[in-house]
Amino acid sequence: MSKLDRQRFESLAAELLEKQFQRVPKLRELHQGEWIDRDYYVRHITETVLRIRLNNEVDAYALYRVGSKDDVLAAKLARYLAEEYGHEHMFTRDLERFGLTIEQLDATPVFPSTAMLMGYLRMEADRSGPAPTAIWDWFVEWYSDRYNPVITEKASAEFGPEFVHGTKAHIAFDESHDHDDLMFRTISRAVEKFSTPEAAEGYLTTFISLIGDYFTELYETTVGAREAQSAGV
Repeated sequence: MSKLDRQRFESLAAELLEKQFQRVPKLRELHQGEWIDRDYYVRHITETVLRIRLNNEVDAYALYRVGSKDDVLAAKLARYLAEEYGHEHMFTRDLERFGLTIEQLDATPVFPSTAMLMGYLRMEADRSGPAPTAIWDWFVEWYSDRYNPVITEKASAEFGPEFVHGTKAHIAFDESHDHDDLMFRTISRAVEKFSTPEAAEGYLTTFISLIGDYFTELYETTVGAREAQSAGV
């Protein structure tokens, strides 16, 4: 079975994300550290926490779907899951600084795009095994390495360093544990054993499209809604 080409896969991720930069308001400026908004950022970190919780469940289910079919892959997925568990608490500390209580956080419904993404991952784990979930996890780490430090530094400059302590701690943890590389090795094995490079590119395309949908919802429910209210719409 053919192997996944890392350079090609990363180039595809960048190309697909570029399309979202062109589609979604303020997305390029956010990722270049040129723009940020308090309501937008707080809701973004809120959704990050909610998504991490769901993602842990999806990862655990993907590990279950591996079963005893591939112990090496199962060990890689288990290591990643163990290292990521509880990381949402790093972000909740920042949210508390912004004045969002844990009760308010728990009462916040996820965006439809998040629900669709997690539902899709769960369905594909049943239909196709662990590869789709592993690919999503790799994309999260690839994205985080490239963009989260930029966004976080902008947030620190705009709101104050005390508002990003937890977020910076999470970035430092991922860097020290080299999660980008760990997850590419994981998806390489998952694709080789359970999928194909062509299918992997299809999954990545779907994930990044849903991420674009998420950032659209994020903008519309924060900045867009505020601007509409100010305009009396």
